[in-house]
Amino acid sequence: MTKTVFSGMRPTGKLHLGHLVGALSNWIKLQDTHHCVYGIVDWHALMGEYEQSEGIRANIFEMAVDWIACGIDPERSIIFVQSDVPEHLELQMFLSCLTPLGWLERNPTYKEQLREITTRDLQTYAFLGYPVLQAADILLYKANAVPIGEDQLPHLELTREIARRFNSMYHVDLFQDCAAILTPTPRLLGFDGRKMSKSYQNAINLSDSPEEIVKKVKAMITDPQRIKLTDLGHPDICNVFGYYKVFSPMKEQDVFAWCTKAQKGCTECKKILADEIIEYLRPIREKRLKIEKDRAYIENVLKEGSARASAIAKKTMTDVRKAVFK
Repeated sequence: MTKTVFSGMRPTGKLHLGHLVGALSNWIKLQDTHHCVYGIVDWHALMGEYEQSEGIRANIFEMAVDWIACGIDPERSIIFVQSDVPEHLELQMFLSCLTPLGWLERNPTYKEQLREITTRDLQTYAFLGYPVLQAADILLYKANAVPIGEDQLPHLELTREIARRFNSMYHVDLFQDCAAILTPTPRLLGFDGRKMSKSYQNAINLSDSPEEIVKKVKAMITDPQRIKLTDLGHPDICNVFGYYKVFSPMKEQDVFAWCTKAQKGCTECKKILADEIIEYLRPIREKRLKIEKDRAYIENVLKEGSARASAIAKKTMTDVRKAVFK
């Protein structure tokens, strides 16, 4: 029996290279082996962006375009918008009733974001409880696995704890433990050397034009120990070399050689990298330019995906109500 995978992304801005190599590339492969349910989780976006929510609707469309352009196939995967399936919030309500407050307060990501994000007020009931909505997202489709990075393992363990508590409390075997499919995320920093992030505005976006890519790559921080053209380089501490490893592995040995032997300067090296990234993204860019013009197609994909997701969600909620109100 084919196993089910669930994953989602918050529509809070443009998707970038980090999303492609860190998540989407893995999602695409999973379509060959799993029944895939991929949600554009706009309620999760609203929990953090409620003060500036006007961009969420436009971001939903752009995210759907990016997913399909990258290779998420609506014929093989369910692509839907979370808020089109109200059962997500209904299941969250059931699970909230039995989730101890201490489980949420100990969430390391919650504490980290409260500490680091100072531009928004996250001291809200919804933000504290967002892991319960995450659990509902996964359990609603009875997913067997979720593709995640190691930093998200505590979230998935909380989902397991909530599922076990539900089963134990209502003497059912409705929800099974959901396994993690660890995503091998390459070390891909922003062009300023910091973590690639929408908020830092240091990302190369999937929708960037070739001219924008060239401009951003030119601005990339290189080996700080290489001051002059004749200085020998140190590729292992150079952000540009890290990009070559991901987007042009066939050139990795050549780049290492010309850098360590000072055969090419950083400016020329970045020019070559920009060309490699442009070529890497060319099929995605061409498909994106084609489908973004057909708004009706994208809206139909999301409508059909939400209908397919709703059919599964309604069945699960029928079982949940029977368990709770028997």
